[in-house]
Amino acid sequence: MRLGRRSVAWLAGALVALAPFVLLAQDFGFRSRFGQYPNVPYDGRFTFARIRYAAYGGWRADYPTMEENLTTMLHEITALRPHVGRSNVHDFDDPELFRFPLAYLSEPGYWFPSETEAAGLRDYLHKGGFLIVDDFHFANEWAVFEAAMRRVLPGARIDRLELSHPIFNTFFQIKSLDVPYPGWLGEQGVMGEFYGIHEDNDPAKPLMVVINYNIDIGDYVEWSGREDVYALVPTNEAYKFAINYVMYALTH
Repeated sequence: MRLGRRSVAWLAGALVALAPFVLLAQDFGFRSRFGQYPNVPYDGRFTFARIRYAAYGGWRADYPTMEENLTTMLHEITALRPHVGRSNVHDFDDPELFRFPLAYLSEPGYWFPSETEAAGLRDYLHKGGFLIVDDFHFANEWAVFEAAMRRVLPGARIDRLELSHPIFNTFFQIKSLDVPYPGWLGEQGVMGEFYGIHEDNDPAKPLMVVINYNIDIGDYVEWSGREDVYALVPTNEAYKFAINYVMYALTH
């Protein structure tokens, strides 16, 4: 399912039209950084599930404004009927996570899973769960993330994804993977890189994990109502990536 030029242009317009909602959500989200909202009771509808981990607060970066903005856009432009303005937070060893097909891990450069968390993620992926990894850069952060993933999936191969991969053509037909990191890093030339882990290390099989390295999709989505923060073009592209990830997870 793809959108033509008119629909893509409409997305840009929708981002602007939703700005009042987004601005309110950002203020709401700022206050929420010091707390966590109750999870949505399971009812079969799509619910965005964020992963919590110990010792570092980066897991909640952009929470919950990113989720509020993304689910609003999913509701507006897809046939999906997600919980809008509500999302969940789970640990990897939380049995409730298995009710939700997609999980989001922020700032994995500071993620040191326990044995039960590593085992929980392994089981989640093997049972068909899909993981989005977002918001990290620098070699030391990659090293921490890769070491953690080796504990989860010891034999996994991390493949660099090309533009031709189906995940970039699931809903929007993404034209380029050249998206700068938000803010000063992007201004210094840091550009996003996209990686994945496929089932059985076979690129012909579905992805289990998509990895956004040198990019912060969540940050773009969080601040999408403020053109004075990030430019419209990369923000618009970030939405396309995020929506494609959701639709890929639900259809593969």
